[in-house]
Amino acid sequence: MRHILSFCIALAVAGTGHAADAAAGRSKAAMCATCHGANGVSVTPDAPNLAGQPAQYLTGQLRNYRSGKRPHEVMAVVAKPLTDEDIENLAAWYSSLRIQVETP
Repeated sequence: MRHILSFCIALAVAGTGHAADAAAGRSKAAMCATCHGANGVSVTPDAPNLAGQPAQYLTGQLRNYRSGKRPHEVMAVVAKPLTDEDIENLAAWYSSLRIQVETP
């Protein structure tokens, strides 16, 4: 029983066995730059900033766009061909970007 528990814990910690690759995400993010900016800071008023967002949030939203659970005309087209690995890498890239907030 202890061996089974240890195995389950190891699987939970390891996840998919794939560590997200922020560098690969950065390359893939070129397609996002038109709306979300080269560094994840939006260049259009109707697109959110992605820089500094938590990876878990970004991953969930991209999967929701891909599945149609979160409808958006442009993002549905952009997210449809993304693999789980692409999504994890994009999330790793944008969450690795640091933003600074200044109080007015």
